Amino acid sequence: MTKTSTKPTLIYWIIAVIALLWNIMGVVAYLKQAYLTEEALAMLPEADQLYYANVPAWVTAAFAIAVFSGTFGCIALLLRKKLATILLIISVLTVFIQSVYNFFIQDFMDITSENATMPLVIIVIAIFLAWFSKNSEKKGILS
Repeated sequence: MTKTSTKPTLIYWIIAVIALLWNIMGVVAYLKQAYLTEEALAMLPEADQLYYANVPAWVTAAFAIAVFSGTFGCIALLLRKKLATILLIISVLTVFIQSVYNFFIQDFMDITSENATMPLVIIVIAIFLAWFSKNSEKKGILS
């Protein structure tokens, strides 16, 4: 029995590479937050200091899982593996978990249009990447 696969288009490769770069930036952001020094924390505005000093472990874990599963999912996209879909769905779910805390539970920072924009962009991109991988799987691009 032969296995057929569809050849990816140029736009597929462009999206996969940009998505990987995007998720690597997420890993960097996570590492900066995880290894935030006392000196760096002291330089932030008071609301930010309170937020970072009080982030629960489950939110930090969700952040880590979101960025690392997203990064590995994008690597799987570049390798054309179906595992990409599972990893990117995990990323979406953990982005939602983190967002619930940031938007509805934490009370250290006020949610304004200025500081809500990036989290909303992250949610939209995570959803898009999960859809993109599932769609690529249906088209036979991922094996």
